[in-house]
Amino acid sequence: MIPIRDTAPCYTRPYVTWGLMFICITLFLLVKASPVQFHHYIIQVFGMVPRRYTDPEWAIAMGYPFDYYFSFISNLFLHGGWWHLIFNMWFLWIFADNIEDRMGHGRFIIFYLLCGFIATAIQCLYTPHLVMPVVGASGAIAGVLGAYFFLYPYAKVVIWIPILLLPIFVEVPAIAFIGIWVIFQMSKATTSILFYEGASDVALWAHLGGFIAGFLLFRFFLRKDYPA
Repeated sequence: MIPIRDTAPCYTRPYVTWGLMFICITLFLLVKASPVQFHHYIIQVFGMVPRRYTDPEWAIAMGYPFDYYFSFISNLFLHGGWWHLIFNMWFLWIFADNIEDRMGHGRFIIFYLLCGFIATAIQCLYTPHLVMPVVGASGAIAGVLGAYFFLYPYAKVVIWIPILLLPIFVEVPAIAFIGIWVIFQMSKATTSILFYEGASDVALWAHLGGFIAGFLLFRFFLRKDYPA
């Protein structure tokens, strides 16, 4: 199921959402166009490598500088490939404008970064020996989905069901679409634990952690002057 758009009204321009998308896309293009060694350096240093923080001796031996956990935030603006970027930006485009609308620009950026930080921290907690860098806005976007799940449960999400690439579009309630997304993440995370010792090529714990952070924290960031 691929979401195309939602039907929830938005009363303000989502400048922060647009800014986040611009930064992610620009950084991706710049890093992609850079020499391979520089590309590798950026992803390794500014992506979040769990073992860097759970095994200080290993980090020193590998030459990692102490960064005061900055990569827990900087990784949110880096992406591993085109599809990774496209899907994250697409979800951000569809769902984040309404959450920014309900929170206001300033509160939304704090909420977004906080969810992303918590998501990254939970991924580090569950995969402490991982030496591959975790990158992507997915954890923060999962926080947005957590807020959307409770603020717009019955808003319609138009989804495309790609059966033989036919134009099959259906509308489903947001609570159903996001609920299925959460169940899928939990299923994959459980499978990775049972059969692959927690290893996965997707930051599943960051997704789940971001979602939990989003639905627990969103109420503290809502505008009090939002039109009823």
